[in-house]
Amino acid sequence: MRNLSLSRRTFLIGASALLASTSLSSKAFAQSEPVTRGGRLVVAADSEPRNLNPAIVASNGVFFVASKVIEPLAEASFDGENGLAPRLALSWEGSDDGLSATFHLRENVSWHDGKSFSSADVAFSAMEVWKKLQNLGRVVFKNLEAVETPDDHTAIFKFSAPTPFQLIRNALPALSSVLPAHVYSGTDIASNPANEQLVGTGPFKYAEHKAGEYYRLTRNENYWGEGEPYLDEIIYRVLADRSAAAGALEAEEIDLAAFSAVPLADLARIAKVPGLSVLSKGYEALTYQLVVEINHRRKELADVQVRRAIAHAIDRDFVVNTIFLGYAHSSTGPVPRYDKQFYTDKVAAYPFDVAKANQLLDDAGYKRGSDGVRFSLKLLPAPYFNETRQFGDYLRQALAAIGIDARLVNNDSAAHQKAVYTDHDFDLAVAPPVYRGDPAISTTILVESGLPAGVPFSNQGGYANAEMDKIIASAAKTIDETARTALYHQFQALVEDDLPLINVAEWGFITVARDRVRNIADNPRWATSNWSNVWVQQD
Repeated sequence: MRNLSLSRRTFLIGASALLASTSLSSKAFAQSEPVTRGGRLVVAADSEPRNLNPAIVASNGVFFVASKVIEPLAEASFDGENGLAPRLALSWEGSDDGLSATFHLRENVSWHDGKSFSSADVAFSAMEVWKKLQNLGRVVFKNLEAVETPDDHTAIFKFSAPTPFQLIRNALPALSSVLPAHVYSGTDIASNPANEQLVGTGPFKYAEHKAGEYYRLTRNENYWGEGEPYLDEIIYRVLADRSAAAGALEAEEIDLAAFSAVPLADLARIAKVPGLSVLSKGYEALTYQLVVEINHRRKELADVQVRRAIAHAIDRDFVVNTIFLGYAHSSTGPVPRYDKQFYTDKVAAYPFDVAKANQLLDDAGYKRGSDGVRFSLKLLPAPYFNETRQFGDYLRQALAAIGIDARLVNNDSAAHQKAVYTDHDFDLAVAPPVYRGDPAISTTILVESGLPAGVPFSNQGGYANAEMDKIIASAAKTIDETARTALYHQFQALVEDDLPLINVAEWGFITVARDRVRNIADNPRWATSNWSNVWVQQD
């Protein structure tokens, strides 16, 4: 197995422990053997997003399917300059004043319906979708004023305020999925049927979706990548019960399960099955963070002493070792420790201390009643992962130890997102936001105030702090990298002091695949990249 690294993005959670205990086949990374073309790859999928458009919903559940169909300007890379590899853009540069960024686009690219890709598609996507509709792009591209298209293969982004090119560069893999202007222009973009029946430039075409059963993608014969893709077809088999993925792999019903679809508790056993490999690679740029979201509209939770008490009631070592079986790290704040540029540990800490938590609640005036309960809360664990659900169960017990009665409400994905991010019908919620290489991309949005209702994975708890908003706004337009880093250190310190949310743990994922699947995990966003070079050895 070759040694893969990606500067500050490298984050191999539990990798050494995992690989020491598993039989990781070198065939998974083999590059020199002759490629077998054709064939079908069957993959486990544990959810069915209602909106598959990654230009609107930047989430890994969407990217997992859509990234094979719709492409970004650039993708994350282990080897490329600044950790990026070209996709629809071949090169890019930013102005010294931070007011413009120029992208030189790939030529001879066609949409799946035969129309030609051009700079007009980039301009439309940026101005009408990323800036206006995308859950994360609304923050990154909020100062985007115009996109000039001097020719079909040049797009010049113009900003009304200085915007760090470092930020734009870091955002490209996750936030620059390009849509066909001719399909979306003049329509209600949010309800366009193409949000599921995707039309892209990628190596695979959307073929069909049978609810509760599968998504099917087929080979794009006119893909710009020479000789790619190698596969004829990708099938995403819907297995809502994650425990079913291990059985399906063992029965040879599926070829691959990504995003820890095989529960961590099953890995030691599954690693011993002949013909299966367990990999921790390919998630380095997809660090997840386990956080407790807080509805600050609730009187008790608007009190910082109550929030600090809850933080002290959480045993992070238990969470890491029992829920994540060691495949995680405890968090010190909103920036994961692998990010060497922005991370700081000079923040307030909340060690596990039930006695202190109880004292803080007593001092805040929330005494226990005759039944031992101080007050009750509605707790909504995100349904996306076994670990978020398990942490919800644990948190309920941890809160009971300090006199808070947490009433669990378990919803499916759609109902959970509506309750938390639109209706605000929660007191506490367990969330797994993704850190995407820059605090401005997907992290500051968790605590910034003034966001409209209905924006997934954002601050919908009503938290507002003028000092926090000022730091966020300043960092988002600071060009000097040293000054920008210092601002994000201030940001982390303020988050951990005021606790708009509670950071608990950070983790990556595991892939289990049949040995016959080749070119797995060759970039740090592999599960959400286009798989154009993936192939399957035929029996």
